[in-house]
Amino acid sequence: MSAADGTIHQQSTGPAGTGRPGEVAPADSHHVIEVRGARENNLRDVSVDIPKRRLTVFTGVSGSGKSSLVFGTIAAESQRLINETYTSFIQSFMPAVGRPDVDALRNLSAAIVVDQERMGANSRSTVGTATDAYTMLRIVFSRLGEPYVGPSHFFGFNNAEGMCPECEGIGRVSDIDPDQVVDRSKSLNEGAIVVPGFPVDSWSWRVMASSGFYDPDKKVADFTETELFDLLHKPVTKVKIDTSTMTYEGLVTRIKRTYLAKDREAMQSHIRAFVDRAVVFRDCPECDGARLNRAALDCRINGLNIAECAGLQISDLAAWVSKLDAPSVAPLLASLGGLLDSLVEIGLGYLSLDRTSGSLSGGEAQRVKMVRHLGSPLTDVTYVFDEPTTGLHPHDIQRMNGLLLRLRDKGNTVLVVEHKPEVIAIADHVVDLGPGAGTNGGEIGYAGDVAGLRASGTLTGRHLGHRAALRDTVRPHTSKLSIENATLHNLKNVSVDVPLGVLTVVTGVAGSGKSSLIHGFLADREGVVVADQSPIRGSRRSNPATYTGLLNPIRTAFAKANGVKAALFSANSEGACPGCNGVGLVYTDLAMMAGVASVCEQCEGRRYTPEVLDYTLRGKNISDVLSMPISEAYDFFPTGQAHTLLGRLNDVGLGYIRLGQPLNTLSGGERQRLKLAISMAEKSSIYILDEPTTGLHLADVDKLLALMDRLVETGNSVIVIEHHLAVMAHADWIIDIGPGGGHDGGQVVFTGTPRDLIASGDTLTARHLAEYTGT
Repeated sequence: MSAADGTIHQQSTGPAGTGRPGEVAPADSHHVIEVRGARENNLRDVSVDIPKRRLTVFTGVSGSGKSSLVFGTIAAESQRLINETYTSFIQSFMPAVGRPDVDALRNLSAAIVVDQERMGANSRSTVGTATDAYTMLRIVFSRLGEPYVGPSHFFGFNNAEGMCPECEGIGRVSDIDPDQVVDRSKSLNEGAIVVPGFPVDSWSWRVMASSGFYDPDKKVADFTETELFDLLHKPVTKVKIDTSTMTYEGLVTRIKRTYLAKDREAMQSHIRAFVDRAVVFRDCPECDGARLNRAALDCRINGLNIAECAGLQISDLAAWVSKLDAPSVAPLLASLGGLLDSLVEIGLGYLSLDRTSGSLSGGEAQRVKMVRHLGSPLTDVTYVFDEPTTGLHPHDIQRMNGLLLRLRDKGNTVLVVEHKPEVIAIADHVVDLGPGAGTNGGEIGYAGDVAGLRASGTLTGRHLGHRAALRDTVRPHTSKLSIENATLHNLKNVSVDVPLGVLTVVTGVAGSGKSSLIHGFLADREGVVVADQSPIRGSRRSNPATYTGLLNPIRTAFAKANGVKAALFSANSEGACPGCNGVGLVYTDLAMMAGVASVCEQCEGRRYTPEVLDYTLRGKNISDVLSMPISEAYDFFPTGQAHTLLGRLNDVGLGYIRLGQPLNTLSGGERQRLKLAISMAEKSSIYILDEPTTGLHLADVDKLLALMDRLVETGNSVIVIEHHLAVMAHADWIIDIGPGGGHDGGQVVFTGTPRDLIASGDTLTARHLAEYTGT
C-alpha cells in the first residue's frame, strides 16, 4: 500500500515477459512466479507476479515483510517441493519443513538461497575447499608438480595420504600453559591449583594432595622435574588414599580429556573463560602450519609448493596460474583461473585459499557462496540473495552488480532483498513492501520498474534519490586517541590519530584493514563500548525483553497491578506452562530424523499457565505484551524504566521487533542495534559501531544519523566502520584505509573532513563520495 494514496502501484512492464522495461508483457503466465494469498509472518494476503529470468529487487523498511515473502514463502516452498521428490528414506535425514502460509504458488523453479549465514567454523574448511579452488589446485600439482608424489588426494590435508601426521591436517597444535593451571609461588595446601573445580579441601583437590607423588606443603616452584610431571602430565593411574583406591591423573592430562574434548559453546562460562586463558595454539612444529606431510610440501611448480600457493593472496595466485603453460591440463587451468578471477572480481581478491571458512564475515561468506554458482552449468534456477552488498565499498558494489546480472543473463531468475540504491537501480523489476514495519507492513506498495518506483510515492520511492549533504561546519574534536605502528594482519606500520568528541567514519574497500585497525587497537581501551554484529549468546528462551532487562519492570508492573509476586510473570520461573516449560514450543527428537518443533498444545504458544494469563495490565495479559512490537509497547508503557528502555530500542530503529521474538531470529544488523540500545545506558564516552547501516532502509539511515548526532552532542565520541556514502557525507572526520584490499591495503590514504577528502583526495572513496554528493 502506498504511503501517498493508499493504493497499490502495479505496472505491467517488459520484465514479466521476454523483453526489458517498457515493453508490454505477454499473457503467458508461465513467464511469472505467481504468489497468491501469502500470509507468512506479517504478510497480509499478498498476491504478486514476479517475472522469471529477470532480476527482481525487493525493497521496503526493515520488518516490512521482504524476507517473509522471498525466503519464508517462495524459497521455502521451492525447497520443500524438491525435498518431497526424494524417497522417504532420504527425507528422513532432512530437516522437516512446513508448508508456508500461502493460498497458491505457481511456476516455481528450483531455488538456491545464497544468504549471509556464517560458514561452518570447522577448522578443516577453508576458502579453497569451499570453492573447489583447492581441489583444482591439487589436481594441477598431481600432474605438474616435481618430484611426482601421486594422485590429487596426496595433496589433501583432509586425506590420510596427504595430511601432516603430527597435527592431522589442522596446521596447529594445542598446548596448555602450565602457569594458567598452577600458581608456582604457592603449595597445594595454599591453593596452587587454579583449575576450576579444584578449590582447597574439595574432593578433586584431595585426590591430588593425598596422592603421595609430592608434598602438598611444598611450593610448586620447588618441585623436582618428576614431581612437576606427576602434577601436570601423569597419565591415568590408580592411587591408594586412606582405605580407598582412587583414579589419579595430571592436571593437564585431565584438562585435555574433560575440557578440550567438549564443544566450547557447551561449556559453562567460567570454564570457557579458563580454557580460553589456558589453551595455547601454535603452528604445528612438523609442518609449520602448512597442514601437509613432507612429501606433498617437497613437490613444487615454478618454485612454489601447494601450501605456499594456498597462502598467496587470491589476486596473486590468479596471476601465478595465468603464467602456467601446460597443454596437458589447459582446460583445468582455465577453469581454476576463471574461478580465481571471479573471486577477485567479487571483491575477495585479498583473501587466500587457506583462510578458514569460519573466519569469514557474513558478507564474505555470501560472496564465496555466490562464486560457486557463477560457474555452474545449471540454468533456469531461482537464485535468492539477502543483501549481497553487505560489507562492500561502493567500488565493490559495482562489481557485485555485474555478477548479479551475469547470473540473470545465464537464464536464471534472480531475487534480491536489498536496500542500496545502487542495486535497486539495475533491477528489471522492483517489489516494494510496506508501508511500515511489523504489523504496519506486509502489503505490496508498488510492483514495476525503477522509473515507476521513483514516481510511486512510497517511502522507498521518495528516498531513492535522497542524498545526505556534507556538513556546513564540522564539529571540533576535543582530544584524540593515538594508534602507533600498528602491524596487525595487513596493516603496514600504521600510525593515526582518531579524534574524540566527534563522528569519525573509518572507510575503505573490503579487506583494506579497517576492522584490524579499530577492533585491534581501540576496542579494548578503557571507556570504549563496541556494538558489533556478532551473535548474541543465549538460549531459545532469550528475547529482546530478557536480553535488555526490560522484562523486570514489565513483571513488576504486572505484579503490582494484580497484587501477586513478580515471579509468576517469568516464563522461566513459576508462571511457565508445564507442557513446554515456558518455551511455547515442544521440541521432539526423532532419533536419526531431524528434530521437530511444534506449538505447545497446552498454552498454544503463549508460554504461561492459564492462571497467569488471567492477570492483566490495562486490558493486556503478559503474553499479549510480549507479542507487541517495541513501538506499540513504547506507547503502552508511558512512563518509568520500561518506557526509557523501549525509547532507546525505538531510537535505534528496532520499533518493529516483538518484545518476545527469539534472539536467534535477529539479523546481524538487528543484533548490533540491540547491543547499541543497551550500551546507550552506560556511562561510556566512546562508541565503536561496525557497519550499523546493515539491513537499514534508506529512510532509517537518516534516523541512525540523527541518533549518532545525539550521542556526539551529549558528550560522546562515535567511531563508525562504514561503507554507506550517507554516513561518510555526514561525518565530521574520515579515515580512509587502502588503497586496495589485502597486501594492497593496510595504509592510511587520507585523514580529514569529508569536504577535504572530495577536494584533495584521489582515492576510490573520494571519487564515489564526490559523485554521491554532486560536488
